[in-house]
Amino acid sequence: MSASLLQALDEGYELDLIYITERIISVSFPSSVEEQSYAANLREVASMLRSKHGHSYLLFNLSEKRYDISQLNPKVLDFGWPDHHAPALDKICSICKAMDTWLSADSHNVVVIHNKGNRGRTGVVVAAYMHYSNISASADQALDRFAMKRFYEDKVLPVGQPSQKRYVEYFSGLLSGQIKINNKPLFLHHVIMHGIPDFESKGGCRPFLKIYQAMQPVYTSGIYNVQGDSQTSICITIEPGLLLKGDILLKCYHKRYRSPCRDVIFRVQFHTCAVHDLGIVFGKDELDETFKDDRFPEYGKVEFIFSFGPEKIHGMDHLENGPTVSVDYNTQDPLIRWDSYENFNHGRSSVVLLLFWNHLSVGTSQSKLDTVHTFTDWPVDLFQPPHHRFQSMMRL
Repeated sequence: MSASLLQALDEGYELDLIYITERIISVSFPSSVEEQSYAANLREVASMLRSKHGHSYLLFNLSEKRYDISQLNPKVLDFGWPDHHAPALDKICSICKAMDTWLSADSHNVVVIHNKGNRGRTGVVVAAYMHYSNISASADQALDRFAMKRFYEDKVLPVGQPSQKRYVEYFSGLLSGQIKINNKPLFLHHVIMHGIPDFESKGGCRPFLKIYQAMQPVYTSGIYNVQGDSQTSICITIEPGLLLKGDILLKCYHKRYRSPCRDVIFRVQFHTCAVHDLGIVFGKDELDETFKDDRFPEYGKVEFIFSFGPEKIHGMDHLENGPTVSVDYNTQDPLIRWDSYENFNHGRSSVVLLLFWNHLSVGTSQSKLDTVHTFTDWPVDLFQPPHHRFQSMMRL
């Protein structure tokens, strides 16, 4: 290992390189690292990996794309998703299958997990693969599973988000059969926020919701102006009910008064295949960002009410908001309409990772590249019966 790489590892969290197991390596950078330093350290890491492992490794990029996809070498697999978020459930399946296929192909093969940002993304992959490998792993891999578990608990849980943990639990439950898949359509009618956070100087807040399905916006609410004590509840009603299926992200913002700014109140992700009741509740400690925000009351929670059809649910008049809540339905405000995920993977067209691969790929046989190229997509249907889905995952 070069002196400059050792220095980077010693100087705080500019570069974090960890051998989680002998064959699974984490390479992480903070989101704040300067581009020049990032590129230089990545070249050093590439040199070190090549000297130690030759060409027997595959790089999984969990961050946004940083190069032209047409120039992407198939030995660098892009599985990125937004920082601090959980990935789509089928993406977790694809990553685990790719890792298992590569590691099983040759005992010398290693996996390099690259991430620029919070370590939570790396943790989701490591924890999911721990559960995945546990299904068919031999007893001599118990030490590897212990090492992955220790990495996840020591390095990731303290900095991760509740939705990331939830998706790991989904994946584990689906693999083991403990989660029975719901394949019925769900229509969302009400989102109730119990407990009002204090985002204004005099208390209260001005929340509005944005709902995403597969990271695409499908609903934006009006702006609710809420005054009163923190024990008030707000009910945001959607009529007719909003059909939801698959990976769902709900993000609640506070629209600042007389200011062109918005703040995240809470964020929550779930998958409809794991929803079996027509009402689900997330406590404060289950809401992303909010679990550590003192402005949200400790007893606060968010409730979702579904049905199996779009028609109005009768007997819900008690959910109507009181006189302290007013609503502005002007959703044409650009601040309200702004989709905070529309530019993911459309930022700088950096060639840093391409340079990383070029530094590694000299002499790699075309047969290996052809093999890896088949890893890029698996049509895993999470709405199959559990035993069929498991067999499909094993055949991929």
